[in-house]
Amino acid sequence: MEAEAMTGIKKLVGESLAEIIGAAKAGGPKVRVGLMAAGSELGSEELAKGAKLALETYGSVTPVMIGPRVPGYDLEWLETGDCEADISAALESALKDGRIAGAVALHFPFPLGVATVGRVMTPARGRAMLLASTTGTSAASRGEAMLRNAVYGIAAAKALGVGEPTVGILNVDTAQPVFRALSRLAERGYGVKFGSSVRRDGGAVLRGNDILAGAVDVCVTDTLTGNVLMKMFSAFNTGGSYEATGWGYGPSCGEGWKNVVSIISRASGAAVIAGALSFTASAVKGGLPDKVAAELAAARKAGLDEEIAALTPKASAAEEENVKAPPAEPTDEELHGVDVLEIENAVKTLWKAGIYAESAMGCTGPVVKLPAKHAEKARNALKKHGYL
Repeated sequence: MEAEAMTGIKKLVGESLAEIIGAAKAGGPKVRVGLMAAGSELGSEELAKGAKLALETYGSVTPVMIGPRVPGYDLEWLETGDCEADISAALESALKDGRIAGAVALHFPFPLGVATVGRVMTPARGRAMLLASTTGTSAASRGEAMLRNAVYGIAAAKALGVGEPTVGILNVDTAQPVFRALSRLAERGYGVKFGSSVRRDGGAVLRGNDILAGAVDVCVTDTLTGNVLMKMFSAFNTGGSYEATGWGYGPSCGEGWKNVVSIISRASGAAVIAGALSFTASAVKGGLPDKVAAELAAARKAGLDEEIAALTPKASAAEEENVKAPPAEPTDEELHGVDVLEIENAVKTLWKAGIYAESAMGCTGPVVKLPAKHAEKARNALKKHGYL
């Protein structure tokens, strides 16, 4: 009996030591991350394969399957019926009572103000890049949403251990006003580090070349564009029906939001599912909700609320007035940096100042064309009215 007892003790000690060594190799204890076990267009087995791959590949995560059991997979399971409502309820319950520290879901009812920060592998140089954001809605106003997305992207990067992430804004509608707002926050002490385009003219406003090359750590964009980019990066070589690369649509961020819930799509393959589980575990270990709160506090100290107010759409004086153009003159100068949504009002502002100008679309975005002799006066007028 004593020999059996000693054998049992040795076994327990051995298992404990193995667990301690495994945790040390993984950089700490494993994070329990729930994964919806049904709902994929690729079948439930693809989800189980992803969890198994994560368990075998990443030492930081323990996947917890939530839903109907898939035979043949030795994974931890919280079993439910084959009903999405039951699976969602079980996932939310497990988050609430602490049985899991984070979750990977195919859908989740995020409230307005919460969005996800995705992560892709860029093909040109094999660099990982965060897309802020890819699902959810961080604000109802596009300008505010993109400004908040920048803050959330920085927080997500820091949760992953990137101390000073570089930031760029994709050249979509409202990019220029958001860039100016971020620049003013930086001038007033907010720690945003702008990256640069790989194109010769540089700058933190990014084009297609830049996102293919992964020119920055965090690419800021609106959610709909980010969602399309995520699908393109993850499934461009499979015809779109199977997401083969990347880490999924990323963990949730929002003001006052405490849960780390990541999103994958119904077309996400096993490798993406495994990456999403690992990404979620890293976000949990990195204290993502606390990072978001800290970044928001720092940005607010530098004037975030004022910048949000300035980005909120409102009728301009130029819109309300019937402004007529001065006599036409040859336009041999271009001014860059005015957002496409503001370009017509910017032109009217110059007309009011007695400067003939025209709006046009250049290869890098909208431009204001005007006589070169008025360039300096025009630049000052546009700066005064917040267009540059």
